[in-house]
Amino acid sequence: MLRHKILLVKYPSDETQKSIELRLSEHLKTLRRAMIHVELDALLAEDPPRPADPKAVADNPRQMAPIITLAEADCRKITRRAKRLIERREAASGLAHLRKEDRDRLAALRDGVNLIRLPSEHRADEIAAELHAEYPWMAPATEIIWHALRKSVCEGWPGVRLPPLLLDGPPGIAKSTWARHLATALRMPSMSVEATVENASFGVLGCQRGWGTAGPGRLLQLILQERVGNPIVVIDELEKAGRVTGTNGGSYDLCGGLLPLLDPATASRWTCPYFQVPFDLGQVSWVMTVNATRPLPEPLLSRCPPIRLPHLTTRDLTGFARRQGARRALSDESIEVIVEAIQASAGPISLRTVMRMIARAETLEAGPQWH
Repeated sequence: MLRHKILLVKYPSDETQKSIELRLSEHLKTLRRAMIHVELDALLAEDPPRPADPKAVADNPRQMAPIITLAEADCRKITRRAKRLIERREAASGLAHLRKEDRDRLAALRDGVNLIRLPSEHRADEIAAELHAEYPWMAPATEIIWHALRKSVCEGWPGVRLPPLLLDGPPGIAKSTWARHLATALRMPSMSVEATVENASFGVLGCQRGWGTAGPGRLLQLILQERVGNPIVVIDELEKAGRVTGTNGGSYDLCGGLLPLLDPATASRWTCPYFQVPFDLGQVSWVMTVNATRPLPEPLLSRCPPIRLPHLTTRDLTGFARRQGARRALSDESIEVIVEAIQASAGPISLRTVMRMIARAETLEAGPQWH
C-alpha cells in the first residue's frame, strides 16, 4: 500500500516557542561574537604584536572566546519574535481555527493514509470472474469494474480508483450486495448509506459548525478510523433521498452534496463543512443504486451515466440458490427443494426471498432432528 496525502494543509513544525527562543538567543550571541572579533581584528591591525615576543600568540585577544550575556531587553524581544513566528506558522497551516480536540483528530492524517492497490492484472481478472460467477446478471457493471481494475495496474496508479457507478435496476437483484462483495474482494474499507434514512448530506459529508449536530461526516470518520484513502461508499436507493432545505433556504440534499465528490477535479480539493480544511478525496470510489433514474437531478446523471440492469430470470435465481446452498453446506435435498419452489412460483421472486429460503433451510438443518 502507498501513502497518500489526503489532508491538504501544511502542518506547523513541532518546534515549541521555548526551543525557538533558545535558537534565536544562540544566533544573536553568535552574531555579537562575530562583531567583537571584527573589532578585535581592527585593533590588532593598528597595533600588531611583535613576532619576537614569545607571549604574543598567547596574549592575542583574537584567540579568546568572549562570553556573551543577553540583556533583559534582548530576551523580551526574542520572546515576542518567537511568539509571532509560532502564530504565523499556525495561520499558514490552515488549522488555526480548529479546536485542540479537532486538531488532535486530524493529526492521524498528518503523514498521509494508505492506498490499496492490486498486485497484478491477473488479480483483476480473478475478481471480475468471481463477481461474474456469483452475480452473472450484473455483467454490465462487472465489465466496467474489470476494465478499471486492469487499467489501474497497467498505468501504475497509486491505488485502486473506480469510476462512480450508478446501478439502475429493479429492487431485489443484489445491487448493494454486489458492491459490498466487490469491496471485500478488493480488501477495501466500505460503508453503506441508506438514502431513505440519510436523505441529507450531513450524515455522509458532515455538518457545518453552529448546528446542534455539527460534526464530520461518516466518510471522513471511516478514513480516520481505517487510515485508507480509497474506500468504497455504497449509497442505496439514492432516488428516494429527495430534497432537503434548511430554515435559511439552503439546499442540503444528498444528491447535491455528492456532486463535487463525483468529479475527480473537484474531489481532489474538497473542503469539509465541519473542519473547514481541504481534503483530497479523489481516490474514493462511489457505487449508487437506484430503482428509477427519473427523480435524480441531471448534473448527477451527467457525471454518472446509469448502468441498466435486467430483471432476474428463474435461471439466475436457481443458479444463485445452488451456489449459495453449496457454500453454506446445505444438503442436496434442501437445495433441490428451494430450486423447485423457485421454479413453481407463479410470480417473480426477488433475490431477498431466495436468501430467506436459504437461511430458513440452514436453520432447519442446524436444529435438532426428530426420529
